[in-house]
Amino acid sequence: MAVILGLVNAIVRPVLKLLTCPFIVLTLGLFTLVINALTLWIAAWIAQNWFGVGFHIADFWAAFFGSIIVSVVSVILNIFVRDKDDD
Repeated sequence: MAVILGLVNAIVRPVLKLLTCPFIVLTLGLFTLVINALTLWIAAWIAQNWFGVGFHIADFWAAFFGSIIVSVVSVILNIFVRDKDDD
């Protein structure tokens, strides 16, 4: 699932960000949560239908709250794990 999510984030997410740039600016970046939810939902659909992985997201709101959890964990991990180049 991590590989599928990584590929979806690398391929689909930039296209979605480019197409929804006015919404991202208008909502001061909060629309990025919707984009994260869509990419998580797409990755779950691909994993379930193409590869038979038992990862299922019921609806958009489950993907939305899941993307919030992924974002919070990512921020916390970025606080504790720093690159040497960031100093």
